[in-house]
Amino acid sequence: MVLLVASPAWADSDDSYPELWDRTDPTLQQRLERILADLNLARAAKREKLAVVLVDVTDLNEPRVAAVNGNRMVYAASIPKLAILLGAFVEVREGNMQLDAETRASLTRMIRYSSNVDATRMLNRIGKQRLLEILRSEEFRLYDPEVNGGLWVGKEYGKSAAYERDPLHNLSHGATAMQVARFYYLLETGRVVGKRLSVVMKSMLGDPGIDHKFVKGLRGYPDAEIYRKSGSWKRWHGDSAIVEAAGLKYIVVGLAEDRGGGKWLSTLIKPIHELMLTQHAGSVGR
Repeated sequence: MVLLVASPAWADSDDSYPELWDRTDPTLQQRLERILADLNLARAAKREKLAVVLVDVTDLNEPRVAAVNGNRMVYAASIPKLAILLGAFVEVREGNMQLDAETRASLTRMIRYSSNVDATRMLNRIGKQRLLEILRSEEFRLYDPEVNGGLWVGKEYGKSAAYERDPLHNLSHGATAMQVARFYYLLETGRVVGKRLSVVMKSMLGDPGIDHKFVKGLRGYPDAEIYRKSGSWKRWHGDSAIVEAAGLKYIVVGLAEDRGGGKWLSTLIKPIHELMLTQHAGSVGR
């Protein structure tokens, strides 16, 4: 398995919450790799066609991380719409945008139903260069060359040409699984735009409007609450979520480059969820 690369120099911040880079849990790591092997996905991971990050955030102060190809930058289709959501809320926080009913509805459609029209509209309201500035800012570092990139939006969601591809991989819409997981952890700990706005932002990720991948795989667990953003285009498939159930909470991100990748993710989430339920019962050592 290909694991995370070395943590960035800024990882040892004095923030009250830890960074995820150095929080790998050996037992959780071993069990995630076992799941991939049991599902015959280890070869895909070895070929860097599958990236998975799993973070137990039941205790937000003590996140436990398992990652395979966590810093692998890939074309991520609609998952970088998370970056547009972030940019919009930063502009709301800064007083540059009003979170009125129309804006709320547009952002919600962008996330729950992956509306390209709304994504492009919101991107242009934020400003294309302004969004890239936010992603690369010292505050978020959600795109950082030191860790092979991260969330990137360099193209409208439509037929227009890319206006700025990411400098490392020449991607128009890109992500690493680890940086997507960081986005969710920042959101969950209220460090994106403050706790009040984070609650509103997270609500837009709830009640998914597209029943596939992680949502389809968790259909048999009615108590599981899912806050997610997925994406697909041709052979690229991804899903990302905060999942809450039975008192536990975890972040899971999967990025696949294969025409069957959507099915991989639907299948993968089931044993991951069972693992998290089991570990919450105390069977995974800390």
